Amino acid sequence: MAAIVDVKDVHKSYGSNEVLKGIDLEVQEGEVVVMIGPSGSGKSTFLRTLNHLEDTDSGKIVINGWDVSDSKTNIDKTRETIGMVFQHFNLFPHLTVLENMTLAPVELGKYSKDEAEAKALELLDRVGLRDKADVKPTTLSGGQKQRVAIARALEMNPKIMLFDEPTSALDPEMVGDVLQVMKDLAKDGMTMIVVTHEMGFAKQVADRVVFFADGLINEQGKPEDVFNHPQHERTKDFLDKVLNA
Repeated sequence: MAAIVDVKDVHKSYGSNEVLKGIDLEVQEGEVVVMIGPSGSGKSTFLRTLNHLEDTDSGKIVINGWDVSDSKTNIDKTRETIGMVFQHFNLFPHLTVLENMTLAPVELGKYSKDEAEAKALELLDRVGLRDKADVKPTTLSGGQKQRVAIARALEMNPKIMLFDEPTSALDPEMVGDVLQVMKDLAKDGMTMIVVTHEMGFAKQVADRVVFFADGLINEQGKPEDVFNHPQHERTKDFLDKVLNA
């Protein structure tokens, strides 16, 4: 079976600083891949190359059969199949929650306004926020905003969801609700690539943990193998610091 994400030898530099030094990664449909590693190791940059929010210098990225690294590819069409959830929510403050969710699918002609609103309410129900449909995001807590952001990404019926440190801007007591929504998504078979510092989530939900350091994938494997029997000193050192902090 062809991988839904197929990355080969991806390099990326900012000036003289090479942040991705030849990344290879395949992700199968329905797989949950969690990327961990120290800050500045290239995880978020790599995630952003997958939907072309960052250009690459060389290498090949194929998502859902689309060659994202080819300048001739219609990147907007590709992005319709990729949901992205950011650290800082990226909701429009002047629109209601419902308007935030329906804007893109209606503008892009994916659904009529009525269809988009019906789907949005269903998704808000799923993340426990149907009663917030008509309020502005400024009245929501950080955790509620992030759950709306996840629901908004799902509104486009993506085949894959990318999460860039979705809980790192949240107060600790709000993290659990967001992680629960993500766990439910994983149970439903959504293909997910998650950059996170939440090691408990990685242990419980990931099919595979990928450890980034210094612009490279140093190690990857099943959570129990990476966490309990890391093979590389760099991985051992990182896990020792974060798990015993």
